Amino acid sequence: MSKTVPNTLARSLRSFFTHYLPNVRGASQHTISSYRYALLLLLRFLSVQCGRSVVDLDFCDIDAQSVIAFLNHLEKERDNSTTTRNARLAAIHAFARFVAMHHPEHIETCQRIIAVPLKRPRIPTVEYLENREIQALLEAPDRNAPDGRRDYTLLLTFLNTGARVQELLDLRPIDVQFERPHQVLLRGKRRKERYCPLWNRTIDALLQLVVETGLDEGSSKRIFRNRRGQPLTRFGVRYILRKYATQAQKAAPTLKRKRVHPHTIRHTAAVHLLQAGVDLVSISHWLGHASIDMTNRYTAVDLEAKRKALDKATPVFEESSDLATWRSDESIVHWLEGL
Repeated sequence: MSKTVPNTLARSLRSFFTHYLPNVRGASQHTISSYRYALLLLLRFLSVQCGRSVVDLDFCDIDAQSVIAFLNHLEKERDNSTTTRNARLAAIHAFARFVAMHHPEHIETCQRIIAVPLKRPRIPTVEYLENREIQALLEAPDRNAPDGRRDYTLLLTFLNTGARVQELLDLRPIDVQFERPHQVLLRGKRRKERYCPLWNRTIDALLQLVVETGLDEGSSKRIFRNRRGQPLTRFGVRYILRKYATQAQKAAPTLKRKRVHPHTIRHTAAVHLLQAGVDLVSISHWLGHASIDMTNRYTAVDLEAKRKALDKATPVFEESSDLATWRSDESIVHWLEGL
């Protein structure tokens, strides 16, 4: 029985994922998984479009137009956001650059694929929680139950650190300094590490959870786990946030108008650091931002600062008595110049 010889596309995919990404690019496992999923979706889409199985596809089946059709499919059929669309395209761009470097005969096709632009996303309003909403959210878990104590600790650590959801899920007892000064080591994007100080009540809750779940302070197992002892997932955290945000609406009705998700908590931590007088550079390091430009947006959403500015401002329309003295164009000009 003769063996099927892998075609150029199959060989390139194997080399891209097993050698180039981990060894040449030094990509993290999260990046590799994201790229793998993106290209898997592309291959399945092309298989349907071309009417052939995935193993029969080759470079002749991929061009800029098919990539654009795939991106439209993601948005219209899979209901993906612009951000997700751009993430999938970034993976395709990376593979196209790799192919162009190793297979010059396909360089023209690769250049056309690389030229497919990222789509400008709609910039949503940055939502965060006010003090009353934070308090209601923290009071929602039933701390008499094991799950409630875990969820309270998760919410408290989330609000304290402003961590990304995966950074929180990767947290291990060995990453927490239970002695003073209390702090935690977070592992962020591109394998960057940073330390974040912890409140006393955060460290108390973490220590209680670690002891209760049978871990020790030097354990390398993840702290936040489900009832089966398995690590919590992103979906689990989203479920927990939705659950307690709904319960907290009784104490804080304004939560009904907000969509509470992991990044809402991250935004909340950033805005409240800003309101406490922490400078933008420190907040940028606290959140693990690659650039301070990403932190600057929080200055535009700080409603408390806007309220204080409004209180200090003198409304121009209060001088109503001046309206009676307007008898000529000249008096109007003088009034306008005096504003």
